[in-house]
Amino acid sequence: MSDHAVQYVALALFVLALAHTFAAKQFERLSHRFPRHAGLFHLLGEVEVVFGFWAIVLIVTMGVMQGGTQALTYAESRNFTEPLFVFVVMVVAASRPILRTVVWAVASIARVLPLPVPLSSAWLGLAAVPLLGSLITEPAAMTIAALMLAPQVFRPSVPERLKYLSLGVLFVNVSIGGTLTSYAAPPVLMVASTWQWDSAFMFTHFGWKAAVAVLCNASIATFMLRKHLRSDSAVAAAPEAAVPLMVVLVHLMLLTGVVLLAHHPVAFLGLFLMFLGFTQAYERHQSPLILKEALLVAFFLAGLVVLGGLQGWWLQPIVSALEPLALFFGALGLTAITDNAALTYLGSLITDISDDAKYMLVAGAVAGGGLTVIANAPNPAGVALLKRGFEDESIGAGGLLLGALGPTAIAAAALLLL
Repeated sequence: MSDHAVQYVALALFVLALAHTFAAKQFERLSHRFPRHAGLFHLLGEVEVVFGFWAIVLIVTMGVMQGGTQALTYAESRNFTEPLFVFVVMVVAASRPILRTVVWAVASIARVLPLPVPLSSAWLGLAAVPLLGSLITEPAAMTIAALMLAPQVFRPSVPERLKYLSLGVLFVNVSIGGTLTSYAAPPVLMVASTWQWDSAFMFTHFGWKAAVAVLCNASIATFMLRKHLRSDSAVAAAPEAAVPLMVVLVHLMLLTGVVLLAHHPVAFLGLFLMFLGFTQAYERHQSPLILKEALLVAFFLAGLVVLGGLQGWWLQPIVSALEPLALFFGALGLTAITDNAALTYLGSLITDISDDAKYMLVAGAVAGGGLTVIANAPNPAGVALLKRGFEDESIGAGGLLLGALGPTAIAAAALLLL
């Protein structure tokens, strides 16, 4: 069987996976209509399962077409560092000592701002925490922000349209909020070494513009939410019992180590095992770890790695053929149907690409990072942690797209015009 045939099959399965993503909420509704098969429909309605499921279909199909050895060779040739890192950093960042510390810091700042505390805390969750992603990486920022905002913004009494707007703002702000440094945002990381972009370059060319857009998006969303924010929910995420300082410091050191070793899976997985042992030793200071949610997100991203690895044959010619301005809008649009880090990686392979084209490619990729679940690596983490606050406990792809359009336009304008 020719390689072209496999590429066409991989493209067809990729399209089916995209369609499945947009139809996930319908499967959740079917689970209520047909309770006899509710388990199957609920599984198919889990957005985090979609790309992992279709990746398995791809490997099985490759095994039939080319033989099991070649199919396994392809699967083992993929780099799964990012899914592993997202799994580890989600669990560590969501631990009770880390979350309690961040919530305490946000609450302290919220009390000194000239706004009601509920508004201040929501605004900080949508603005400050995504910008913090430039230091602790975007997946960690997404995890912390989602857990902070869930009891205040993503609850049943808040209208669905405002929850989708807030979700779009969170996803877009996390995507662009990681561009203040050269290591925190996956699409930047893919090109930073090849193009010699350090953190100083990122801040002067991207970071300050992204910060303007983040503050603007967060302010608009908070204003829209002002009538639905309650004073009692602003502190709902904070655990009642205090956590000893030494326990907090150990968690912070382990999180720092995981972030610094993000590109070395053997090392950060070793730290993760130490983290698991420590949480067992001091279980009374812990909340249940989000292992299930983190595993589902890792499964989603691993599936995207497998399926996306065979899409370069049609994506790269599109990227390389566009002029800088067209490349910006092309990257912004393509990000909605593929991971933005995959786009910038393909761009890094293009020889003799101009400096303007480099900027436009990365700017478009990060600006469009909130349009869909697959647009940016941390998005599945946000979906996993926030979906219970939505109708049918499922986040619709169409609702997310509509909610993210406004914040995406603001991000695009800031990166393109400032």
